[in-house]
Amino acid sequence: MKFGTKLIHAGIHPDPSTGAVMTPIYQTSTYAQDGPGVHKGFEYARTQNPTRKVLEENLAALENGAGAVCFGSGLAAMDAIIKLLKSGDEVLGTHDLYGGSYRLLVRVFSQFGIKSRFVPMQDPDYFASQISDQTKLIWIETPTNPLLQIIDIEAIVKIAKQKNILVCVDNTFASPYLQNPIDLGADLVLHSGTKYLGGHSDVIHGAVICKTNELADQLHFIQNATGAVPGPMDCFLILRGIKTLHVRVQRACENAAKVAEFLQSHSKVNRVLYPGIPTHPGHDVAKRQMRDFGAMISFDLHNQDLDAAKSVLSHTELFLCAESLGGVESLIGHPASMTHGSIPREDRIKSGLTDSLMRLSIGIEDVEDLIADLDQAIN
Repeated sequence: MKFGTKLIHAGIHPDPSTGAVMTPIYQTSTYAQDGPGVHKGFEYARTQNPTRKVLEENLAALENGAGAVCFGSGLAAMDAIIKLLKSGDEVLGTHDLYGGSYRLLVRVFSQFGIKSRFVPMQDPDYFASQISDQTKLIWIETPTNPLLQIIDIEAIVKIAKQKNILVCVDNTFASPYLQNPIDLGADLVLHSGTKYLGGHSDVIHGAVICKTNELADQLHFIQNATGAVPGPMDCFLILRGIKTLHVRVQRACENAAKVAEFLQSHSKVNRVLYPGIPTHPGHDVAKRQMRDFGAMISFDLHNQDLDAAKSVLSHTELFLCAESLGGVESLIGHPASMTHGSIPREDRIKSGLTDSLMRLSIGIEDVEDLIADLDQAIN
């Protein structure tokens, strides 16, 4: 079954009781049992929900995994993954990553004896030298947020497997349409379903897809024990969004390539961060492990002028100044004060995230209108 067909059909069947084509929203907290422990596979809605079950089967098929587990948000999904570890273990993460992920690792799990370090992963040899005996999980974003750096998943996995270390890839920026980390050897794939999977800026959701049934079982246990589950309406909205993932992401990628080209040629723009640009240092790796280059772009104006950047952020008309990404509408954001505000400034600057950097999530509007909007805002 090819990908576009998987989106619409994998794990999804007409409702057996009514023939409904769309998976019903099972809005119930509990299920009648014929006797103690005698039931139809569902006991209590924290533990199982038919709408969620269909979504998990669909997501597992899209990422070519053994199983998937859904959560109330992307960070709830990440929280469950870190709970696979124990005190004294270490997470080795991408040095450029989402601010919420950094906050969870550094501000929350450090209190429980789980240490995190953040290192560049573009050079596999350097990365290998950073692994310690305590490293039990490698946390990859690629493309990274917001510097759009590309990490060679296969190369990192090869190093990790020599030391029996789990590898998780946050695949939110790429979506399953563009990249499948399990096929490249990763053990776990995380998605903030809020973004491209949902695609309409109307739901908060998270998911983990597992390479093995053993990992899926462990995460299902943690999900049930801690209770960070999504509601059935949330799962329904993600299922609905997934059906058009391929057409939405493809259109957004086409738009992004044209917007990046425009920004590169603009006299007031200093740097454009987009892996589709041939001179991007990760272009060749992205070309090999992705089907297209994504729809996220970051850029700076000349002299990295913060006031000029604020002017752009407040003068766009179609690009909405907002957090998040991956919806049908285009967004513009200021990572230093919005999505990455929880990262200390010195750490941000060290990784290349300047105070004036702007991040674009390119939507599916007519690209000529998007370019005109950016042009008038920059000028």
